Amino acid sequence: MVSVSMETGEETEERLRSVIAQAELVVHDGVWCFEESPADQPPTLTPETLAVVRDQESWSRLVPLTQQDDGIEHFGIFSFHFSDQVDNSGFVGWLATRLKVELGTGVFVVCGSNRARGGIYDYWGCPIDLLPQAITVVETLRAR
Repeated sequence: MVSVSMETGEETEERLRSVIAQAELVVHDGVWCFEESPADQPPTLTPETLAVVRDQESWSRLVPLTQQDDGIEHFGIFSFHFSDQVDNSGFVGWLATRLKVELGTGVFVVCGSNRARGGIYDYWGCPIDLLPQAITVVETLRAR
């Protein structure tokens, strides 16, 4: 369920710091990339596939990097699972803004839901070379 919070900026900051501290954080091993295929050729799902999205022209599948290609971006991936008891509204924008300020780069986020584990989860991607710094930012926010 999406929560609607009427709160001050300070209250939002406090709530989201609590959310990140309570979330289950996983840093995924390896280098990740998006593999693309035409819209009329859906990708094969494998146990390694983290996410699949599409637009009108192509499918995009988030998977471990298996081949070197100069045109493919390389990402580091980390994820959060949130309890259904926690109001995580605004979390993506809040954390993405902090990562942009601290790292000088944007991130991508793919969200999903698993009600058996409490609800919403997020996969976060950043340039692979910045993954250690991104995790440092996240861990600092979790410790406060």
